[in-house]
Amino acid sequence: MKHLTALITTVTLALGATAVQARDLGPDEALRLRDAGTIQSFEKLNAAAIARHPGTTVKETELEESYGKYLYQVELRDAKGVEWDLELDAVTGEILKDHQDT
Repeated sequence: MKHLTALITTVTLALGATAVQARDLGPDEALRLRDAGTIQSFEKLNAAAIARHPGTTVKETELEESYGKYLYQVELRDAKGVEWDLELDAVTGEILKDHQDT
């Protein structure tokens, strides 16, 4: 029983530490980072996402900081209703993840 309790405690602490590593940034902080030139403009990041899937429109966006990196999450929808989830490096504009939402 002691081993099970220790294992559960270790897993809980590890998961808690991981969850703390990513945080959503509010609009004020996001604009401050953009204005300071720390991250690319939202228009440029959205354009990079749309260029990957021409004919789509931006459904939702979110900026977060994870492990010291600024990540821009973009949800796109095409004319047929297909949704795409992309993750971009907000500093470089590089597309890090791109998958169809199912």
